[in-house]
Amino acid sequence: MNIIQVILAPVLITYSLAMLILLTYISNMAYLALTSLREQKKLLYSTSAVLEPLPFVTVQLPIYNEWYVVERLIESAAALDYPQELLEIQVLDDSTDDTALLVAEKVKQLQGRGVDVVHIHRENRTGFKAGALANGLEKSKGEYLAIFDADFLPQPDFLKKVLPHFDHEKVAFVQARWGHLNRNYSLLTQLQSFSLDAHFAIDQLARANTDYVFNFNGTAGIWRKSAVVDAGGWKADTLTEDMDLSYRAFLRGWSARYAGEVEVPAELPVSFTAYRRQQYRWARGSLECAIRYIPVIWNSDFSLARKFQATLHLTGYALHLLTFVLILLYPLLLLFATKFPALLAPVGIGLVMNFLVFAPAMYFIVAQQLLRRRWFMSLPLIFLMSIFSSGMILNTLRAALQILQKRVIPFERTPKYAIINNAQPWVESRYRVEIDSLVFFEMLLSFFNLWTAWFAWSKNHYLIMIFAFLFAVGLFFSSGFTLLQTLSARFAPDPKPVSD
Repeated sequence: MNIIQVILAPVLITYSLAMLILLTYISNMAYLALTSLREQKKLLYSTSAVLEPLPFVTVQLPIYNEWYVVERLIESAAALDYPQELLEIQVLDDSTDDTALLVAEKVKQLQGRGVDVVHIHRENRTGFKAGALANGLEKSKGEYLAIFDADFLPQPDFLKKVLPHFDHEKVAFVQARWGHLNRNYSLLTQLQSFSLDAHFAIDQLARANTDYVFNFNGTAGIWRKSAVVDAGGWKADTLTEDMDLSYRAFLRGWSARYAGEVEVPAELPVSFTAYRRQQYRWARGSLECAIRYIPVIWNSDFSLARKFQATLHLTGYALHLLTFVLILLYPLLLLFATKFPALLAPVGIGLVMNFLVFAPAMYFIVAQQLLRRRWFMSLPLIFLMSIFSSGMILNTLRAALQILQKRVIPFERTPKYAIINNAQPWVESRYRVEIDSLVFFEMLLSFFNLWTAWFAWSKNHYLIMIFAFLFAVGLFFSSGFTLLQTLSARFAPDPKPVSD
């Protein structure tokens, strides 16, 4: 018995399981897309509804070293159209640079105009964002807590549009939809916008309107204070404190609403390194929540459908891990196919692979259609978006491995530069993010995929050739542009010093 025969069975079993799980996720994407098309009409487009009597609202603005954007954030909060006697603003400031001075001056100006705003500056960052929110919760006067990160700009009518969604006493939170201030700034921001649009236009809408569990996105939403307290408050045990609290609230019997008709514009990361940091935080946080809550969910009284959807929701980043498994298995499958030609025939496994090529693109197209955007001219970018996600494979793999190693990684925020138009540079700005050495391993994996593509071409298995080549493109795109941006920043003039 030769080595091919020895490893054939375990490789085929592993590959089949990976493809089955991948097909499950892709099929669920199609299900959610169809559900969102059906549920879109149920969005609350009328703004005539009013929550009576109007409740007291605390607006919380958690910030950390946000020199470029903090003033516009505070001004937008102060401009909210709501009775002044029923509104307070908390600037939850953990800054260690001169952002704190900007905040103090801005708060003083607004207080002089009669605005109820307080500057809560912590001496340490215990608990990071979760700690800041928990600290603000203890001091808050409101029945409801509206939360906005530093890069968001709520419209004046935000509270009046979102509060009516608290149409039942067991509604814990209402999440609005993210918009994009700098969608067309660069190729990176355009691709990010497609991804986020799909999340909000499809995932959040479909899950919310079918009573599945979905999560608060950390900003651009409102929490009922009693729900936060009942669910155990803000905790820093994971890197996604928003998802963690959301699941605890649902498990305590609360529900939630999605206000998809309310858009809150925000700044997308313009730095590849900053974007990678954000994706690492989201991937690790969601996987941490998956480990923590999936066993609890399956022991709960949730319906079977709710348990299944919650599992897929919490493990969404597992798609990157499955892709990594496929990348490693492709050369072995090609080797087996020389002895068993029917293995990769254009039926069976081959047919499934054909389906998987087009599914992600259709998902993004549906999202743009739901948002009433002209998607046809964006088709090249939509297909590029499907490739772009493979560039984050090793980023997610590292997050999973560090969880298994029980390595404690501190919360790292995504820097913002107040970028809203194409003419604004950012490489000379403060808060530069150092290059991640992972990009060099991504390049090695890119070359491995190129070799696989050549191997597949030499064996006339063109479907695997296409997949391997697309994986290589995605990895080269992410790592290559990260290196280019880093070099541009390295030779740019030094930023204005930050006072620590």
